[in-house]
Amino acid sequence: MIDLHTHTTFSDGAFIPAELIRRLAVSGHKGVAITDHGDPSNIEIIIPRVARACREVGELFGVRAVPGIELTHVPPEIIAKLTIEARKLGAKIVVMHGESPVEPVAPGTNIAAIEAGVDILAHPGLITEKEAKLAAKAGVTLEISARKGHSLCNGHVAMMARKTGAKLVINSDGHAPGDFLTPDFRYRVGRGAGLTEAEYKKTAKVALQLIRK
Repeated sequence: MIDLHTHTTFSDGAFIPAELIRRLAVSGHKGVAITDHGDPSNIEIIIPRVARACREVGELFGVRAVPGIELTHVPPEIIAKLTIEARKLGAKIVVMHGESPVEPVAPGTNIAAIEAGVDILAHPGLITEKEAKLAAKAGVTLEISARKGHSLCNGHVAMMARKTGAKLVINSDGHAPGDFLTPDFRYRVGRGAGLTEAEYKKTAKVALQLIRK
């Protein structure tokens, strides 16, 4: 398994990076991106420190661990600028906190993130067909979320991806014990979203491509 959306004590998660990596290694994960919540106030702090943990801990625990960031509740007007800055700081996976149905994310966030070329648009809520088409064209991956609340629109996201050819990935958005995926839970999240067996299997290939880029 590969999980490209996780959180540590650098934002609102329960574990420091080393413990997160170790726990996922023990549970059978082969790859993880640490993507703590970021905005202009903290990305310069988070990304380099997480990058060090990934370098020094991941390989020793047998996990491909990469530093990332989840740009969260930032104005759409600065998403492109922050995406560029995050990559310069060493983020290998840039996730955008999409227009979840359970949080007051600014309208226009989904389209701004797609236009900025983020890697993953997390829990994009009621993403429009136009936005999904642009994501497919831009190579932006849409997320099927295992997180309570954010997962409410998974079926719609799956439908839009199928209609437009946008890529999908399944992530935990894990913060604490009990959040992270097991093979069975991952399968139920994907199939529960309406993915076919073939579509479900493809999400794993997409995750592998992203973590290797």
